[in-house]
Amino acid sequence: METLGDFMLIQILGTGCAKCNQLENSVREAVLEASIDASIEKVTEMDKIMAIGVMLTPALAIDGKVVSSAKVLSKDQIIKFLSKANEKN
Repeated sequence: METLGDFMLIQILGTGCAKCNQLENSVREAVLEASIDASIEKVTEMDKIMAIGVMLTPALAIDGKVVSSAKVLSKDQIIKFLSKANEKN
C-alpha cells in the first residue's frame, strides 16, 4: 500500500484494559502495514476521554474525530478508517 499522505494523529482512548491494549496493537500494526506517517497517542484519563465525547471504550480517534467506540477493531478495519481520513485531507 502506498503512503497515505500527511502526518496523522491517531488516539487510542481507554483506561488500559486488555481490549484497549489489543486496539493499540492493531493500530500499530495498521500504521506499519499502510506506511502511514502518524503519531499514536494513548489517552487513559477518563476526564480527557469524556471531553472527546467518548462514553464507551476502547475507542479510536483520527485527527480529533472519533471513528469507533466500544469495539476492538481489526488491523484491516483500522486501515480502512485511516484511508478514509486521508481522503478527506
